[in-house]
Amino acid sequence: MITIEPAGNIHSQWGEGPIWWQGTLYYVDIEGHRVHRYDPVSGSEKSWDLGQRVGTVVPRESGGLVIAGDHGLFFLDEESGKLTPIADPETDKPDNRFNDGKCSPDGRFFAGTISLVKKNGDARLYRLDPDLSLHEAFGPVTNSNGIVWSADGRCVYYIDTPRKEVLAFDYDDGHLRNMRSVVSTAHLDSSPDGMTIDADGHLWVAFCHGACVVCFDPATGKELRRVELPCLETTACAFGGSDLADLYVTTGVHKSVVEPDAGRLFVIRGLGVKGLPAHAFAG
Repeated sequence: MITIEPAGNIHSQWGEGPIWWQGTLYYVDIEGHRVHRYDPVSGSEKSWDLGQRVGTVVPRESGGLVIAGDHGLFFLDEESGKLTPIADPETDKPDNRFNDGKCSPDGRFFAGTISLVKKNGDARLYRLDPDLSLHEAFGPVTNSNGIVWSADGRCVYYIDTPRKEVLAFDYDDGHLRNMRSVVSTAHLDSSPDGMTIDADGHLWVAFCHGACVVCFDPATGKELRRVELPCLETTACAFGGSDLADLYVTTGVHKSVVEPDAGRLFVIRGLGVKGLPAHAFAG
C-alpha cells in the first residue's frame, strides 16, 4: 500500500532539489534562501540561510556541499555556513539565476540557469569540472530543470521545462551528444520540473502546478503510473531511506491557492521500487 505523509516540520516557500546523501536528505528553499538537511531517523533538521535564492545543492566528496544560486556556484561549509565562490557565468543577466542540477557519476556538477522573465533561450546548462573550470554543456534553454543519469552512466536525461518533454543524450567524459526526445509531457496541463530515476531505469518527474509525480518509461515514452499529492506546486523528487525505497518530494506555496501542507517535504512509501545512489562533486 502506498502512503504519503509530510516529512519533518519545515514549511518552505519553494522547496526544490532533494538529494539523499549519507543517511540524510538535503534540499533547498529557493525563495526562502535556505538549504535544509533532514534526518528521518532522528527527526532532526538543520538549515543554512544563504542570503540569496538557491536552486540546488549537492554533496562534495571531500566534505561539505556545493550550491548554485542567484550569484553563481559556491562551496558551502556545513559547520560554519560560510560560502566560498567558485564561478558565476551570467553576471550580465540580472534576470537569470541558477536553478536545478545534480552531479554525474564521474563527479562533475551539472547545473542550469533559468530566465525569470521567461526570455526564450536566454539560459544555459553548465558543467563544473573537478578542476573547478566551468563550461557550457547545453543550450540555449529557458528553464533548466531535472537532470539524471542512467545506472551505467552512459545516458543522461534532462528537462528544459517549457519544452514539455524529457531529452536524452549520450554521456561521455562530460559531454552530451546525440540529443533526442524520449518522453513528451504535452498531455499534462502542468510543467515538468525536478526528476529522479529508479533502479529499473524509469524516470520519476514532479509536475509543477500539477500536484503529482509521474513515472515514465524512457524506452517507450509511456506513462507507467501517477501519484497524486496534496499540493499543486509539486517541484522535485529523490529516492532515499536506508534501501532507497522511499520517494521524497518537495513542494512550494501556490501564489493564490491556500493549501495547509504547501511547502512541506513529503515522503511516499510502498511504491515497490528503489532509486539509484546519488553522486557527489569530485572537486
